Amino acid sequence: MISTTLKRYYDPTFTVSEDYKESLPDLQNGPASLIEGANVPIQQVGISDFKLPLKYPRPDGEIITLETSVGGYVGLEAGKKGINMSRIIRRFYDFKDEVFHPEMLREVLEAYIESLDSNSAYLKLSFNYPILQESLRSGLEGYQYYETAIEGVLSSDGEFHTYMHLDFEYSSACPCSFELAEHARDNRGVATVPHSQRSVASLTVELDESIFVEDLVNHCRKALMTETQVMVKREDEQAFAEMNGAFQKFVEDAARLLYEELNEQDKIRDFVIRCAHLESLHSHDAVSRICKGVPNGLR
Repeated sequence: MISTTLKRYYDPTFTVSEDYKESLPDLQNGPASLIEGANVPIQQVGISDFKLPLKYPRPDGEIITLETSVGGYVGLEAGKKGINMSRIIRRFYDFKDEVFHPEMLREVLEAYIESLDSNSAYLKLSFNYPILQESLRSGLEGYQYYETAIEGVLSSDGEFHTYMHLDFEYSSACPCSFELAEHARDNRGVATVPHSQRSVASLTVELDESIFVEDLVNHCRKALMTETQVMVKREDEQAFAEMNGAFQKFVEDAARLLYEELNEQDKIRDFVIRCAHLESLHSHDAVSRICKGVPNGLR
């Protein structure tokens, strides 16, 4: 007879035997009769934002280790109470020493499907990726950090899709403000400063082949030309002002410039772009969103 008086005590010497483990209750893997609510499939169930250091490749062959936030999920069929959540982390740790790139995610997803007895799986790795940026004229260098994620989906029909997400910060000088400022200067001799602001292009691209983060950053740099700077001396600040004058852009222009650049890349199957100009004139943001328009794609 087990005493009904509970002991408020932790026994550090207690050893778990196989029989004891078998006796432990497991409600997640219980029968369908235990399901609460509608007995329907759940598209994604799992764990988000567990962190660990992971390795990533650079174009020059160097391997970089970055703190990474991981989200792992599987599909849950109707008739199943739940999944073994701890396996999401434990199974991922089997791959913790691998070098991660978009195509490599398929191995993890296949392992999820096998170990959690599911028919679909989803994985997202989020990290801040450093790239050394040279100043415009002074020759200094500093690290620019890019909010990045790589994402993999293995569907129930066996189709594998990979995506890369990137936030790219740039400056946007308003063409209208520039013309108005020049008008005031020319017609009334008034000192004026046209407005510009820090802006963010948030990109999601579906890949046909793996690419490096540097590749996507370079596409943004080529399209927009006015990336924000890390190291700045006076000659760099002047150069940045000249660059903003040379490459003025409305938020609609930014979206179309990025569209033109990404649309030419064979390794990118589909994309969606959201540009936000964090206005220095207005108390609201100007936003433009554009997608490639692939049928059943990232609309």
